[in-house]
Amino acid sequence: MTWNIPNILTLLRLLAAPGVAVMFLYFQRPWADWFALVLFVTAALTDWLDGYLARAWKQESKFGAMLDPIADKAMVIIALLVITGFSGMNPWVLLPSTLIMFREVFVSGLREFLGDTAGLLKVTNLAKWKTTAQMTAIAVLFATGLFEHEFLDRTAGMDEIVVAEIMSGASEDPLGLQWFSVAANVTFKVGVALLWAAALLTIVTGWDYLNKAMPFLRDEQNS
Repeated sequence: MTWNIPNILTLLRLLAAPGVAVMFLYFQRPWADWFALVLFVTAALTDWLDGYLARAWKQESKFGAMLDPIADKAMVIIALLVITGFSGMNPWVLLPSTLIMFREVFVSGLREFLGDTAGLLKVTNLAKWKTTAQMTAIAVLFATGLFEHEFLDRTAGMDEIVVAEIMSGASEDPLGLQWFSVAANVTFKVGVALLWAAALLTIVTGWDYLNKAMPFLRDEQNS
């Protein structure tokens, strides 16, 4: 195992994965949303950075090649669990999240079974697009939670009639309630659309990996 900067970044990304969930245990919202969003985006950026540095500095290693997909999967799965939880098990979030997590587990099991021949399941360009869509969707949905709770914090203790008048435009909006409401609505729709796109790419790439692995999954017939 070589301790170089790319490998250290990959290890930090792996450690950041459970940190996203821990933010919601030790901080109140919306601070938890802020910290989780910053942590997730920073970790996602290292996913590109560690690979770039490893290639540029010729520091690619077996340790990094092994740890990188594990860190990616851990980060995505834990973040999706958190988002599914605070979305109230919204089916528009739950279903694509389930498909994504199922695929990650399935492909990981497939690679483990194939052992030395797992190299045939190389990451395709379509799989990279899938990862990009996942990461972007998760970041946007974390922002949704942030905007929702900023709105709730600003309306805490306010009369419902006053809030309704502000939202309808009948009264002034010094707290920016309309902006937070629109931001929450837009980011949710964009995040869900990206999550469904990632889920569809997940199905396509998962099926592609299965087809590539099929010759190695067939039992030999006795003549």
